[in-house]
Amino acid sequence: MKTYGTYFLNDSKKPLCYGEINLINPKRQRLRGEEAKEGVEAQTVFAGFCGTDFELMNMGRQGKLGAKFPEGEERLINGHEGVVWVPGENRFAIVLIRGGDSYDPTRFTEDETYFEYGCDGADGLFSDKNYYNPDMLLHLPKKYNDLKKLPVSLAKKLVFSDPYACAVFQQERMCDIGMAQNFRVEMAKHKCSEAEAMQMAKESTFNRVCVFGLGTTGLFIAHQIRLHHPDAKILFVGRSSADSFKVRFAQSEVGADYLCSDGLNEKETAEKIIESLGGTATVFVGVSGTNIEHRIAFEHGVLGCNGIYNSFSLGPKVEFDTMPFGFKNHVILSSINFTQKHMEQAIEILCESNFDKLVELIDKDEFTANPIDAYENKIYSKGAPLKTAVIWNEKYIDGEK
Repeated sequence: MKTYGTYFLNDSKKPLCYGEINLINPKRQRLRGEEAKEGVEAQTVFAGFCGTDFELMNMGRQGKLGAKFPEGEERLINGHEGVVWVPGENRFAIVLIRGGDSYDPTRFTEDETYFEYGCDGADGLFSDKNYYNPDMLLHLPKKYNDLKKLPVSLAKKLVFSDPYACAVFQQERMCDIGMAQNFRVEMAKHKCSEAEAMQMAKESTFNRVCVFGLGTTGLFIAHQIRLHHPDAKILFVGRSSADSFKVRFAQSEVGADYLCSDGLNEKETAEKIIESLGGTATVFVGVSGTNIEHRIAFEHGVLGCNGIYNSFSLGPKVEFDTMPFGFKNHVILSSINFTQKHMEQAIEILCESNFDKLVELIDKDEFTANPIDAYENKIYSKGAPLKTAVIWNEKYIDGEK
């Protein structure tokens, strides 16, 4: 079956194109031990742009996308955030992006495989239609069962299902590691049982949280921390003006403080962070995408003893001096993605959120006329909104555009 959409190529001049594409429908496996199934047709209704898309486009420009293409193909239909309509079931759905021959696709082992719709080995959402494993078309909450047109405000919220699910996973991992890291300290301090100490460590892990970088990833991780740990002290650090919309929104939604690091050197930034937190960080979440992160945390001492460094940026190197690292008993966490459970939790939370306010739309015709220009000069340009999305099929959208 043929359709129209955008797709990545290994091409130095045109790594991203829009046009007619031949769809494939290989059998795919959601989890190890399950039956591999051919996909069912779903029509893209609403799709969001992710920084991963931009990185894949640049990889295509450098001729490095071969391993990302579906088997037997020389292109990849991109897109992994959004909402689809499933004609065979007469309902909207969120595509569970990650699956494969593995017990847990978030932490596959050497003898396991994985794929990601729109990112790695499987075509994604930026096409009129596509095929998806039927077990990976997740339901919206029950109150939306009879919905035939999707309110644009709801579509904007649901476009965050993938990144918010990552945040759910991050909070879960930090809890797990924090409990294991510090329960013996709490047990010695309070002369209590292991079970009691684990609960204490679960909370004390988030006593003072520094989120270094303010984009949607940092916002969502902080939001998850606040939901589960209401007494946590949370500080966002970024270069945006304190009176900008995204800063005011993040502070309001999370109940966090903000430090503008623009004009400060690394030492000054570190000193201001410690002052604002009232001590060194118990958790340092690096989401700025820069190498400054690790220097602020380790070289300048922002991360305190027994603290967790959550490296969520893709690209920067993490470096540390082994002597203080060992004696300060630091843990570095670096694990991305999520499970179906996390995405289902994310969908429920997002439907009741205000995160639609973060999304701005680009006209589909403007995007498809020159997708590379749209990526470089609008969607990922300086001053771009926190999230850009596109209405792909207006037939299924209701409300002011």
